[in-house]
Amino acid sequence: MVEHDAEEIWQKTLDCARQMVRQAGGADRIAALGITNQRETTVAWDKRSGKPLCHAIVWQDRRTAPHCRRLRESGQEAVVQAKTGLLLDAYFSATKMVWQMENVPAVQEAGAHLAFGTVDPI
Repeated sequence: MVEHDAEEIWQKTLDCARQMVRQAGGADRIAALGITNQRETTVAWDKRSGKPLCHAIVWQDRRTAPHCRRLRESGQEAVVQAKTGLLLDAYFSATKMVWQMENVPAVQEAGAHLAFGTVDPI
């Protein structure tokens, strides 16, 4: 299992961005930013508070590989690939979201206030 504190990811990213603005002498002195990230690292959060409901599951975590294998064995990979362009693999976020919904009480209890996403910048 590979997890990170989702709030820490946000705070460290925000702190770094603020430091760089100060170092540059102000936001108006920055022409462009380059941001790298953890791509398929998956976060569940409460839409009301904006706070994470659990640790982020990191892109390289393989806990959902058995779920992917079951989907593949039941003939679902072609459907998934047709809809998403992706093969079934634990790298991707969808099965991480399923795992969180099945295993994390705070995620289960969030109901209509549940949101999922990855840490990709927008």
